[in-house]
Amino acid sequence: MRRVTCSMAMSLDGYITGPDGGFDWTAPDEEVFRFSIEETRGVGVYLLGRRLYETMLYWETADQDPSLDAPKREWTALWKPLPKVVFSATLTEVQGNARLASGGLAEEIERLRAEPGEGDIAIGGATLAAEAAELGLIDEYLVRVYPVLVGGGLPLFPQHGRQVDLELVETRTFTRVVYLRYRATRQAAP
Repeated sequence: MRRVTCSMAMSLDGYITGPDGGFDWTAPDEEVFRFSIEETRGVGVYLLGRRLYETMLYWETADQDPSLDAPKREWTALWKPLPKVVFSATLTEVQGNARLASGGLAEEIERLRAEPGEGDIAIGGATLAAEAAELGLIDEYLVRVYPVLVGGGLPLFPQHGRQVDLELVETRTFTRVVYLRYRATRQAAP
């Protein structure tokens, strides 16, 4: 069965955006960007909310920019053909290799897990990731911790009074960033 992963950048104090909604402090250096390229190679389908989808639209035509460097061209070549499912209550159409979700998040994940295919089901976007976490749908959390304290904003892990036990699977230290990969441990139902 395909894994559901949530890959996010986070400040040391636990936020994915600052109080003003900004996240410019998450711009990856070359080392982290290369790592992100490799991470993307393992993704079979990407689920995203409207705001992230609109932010990522840039990459649908980025390869037409002659000033784009080789690593960004490589990432664009991976991102553009990657199937994407967009969750939005306001969009009526999407571009590129994307489709609007036809059901709720749990329904879409169940359907995608049942389909033949390789690669992870990756979830992006704060609201969508929080919903998936609340529903217990995330198998692995892939977190890049940046050396900044933003003092507030949108937390990566909204508190909903539910404990989720995790097992540390991998760590990696970059020049400025620490990568942590955790697997959700689930107890068998009695």
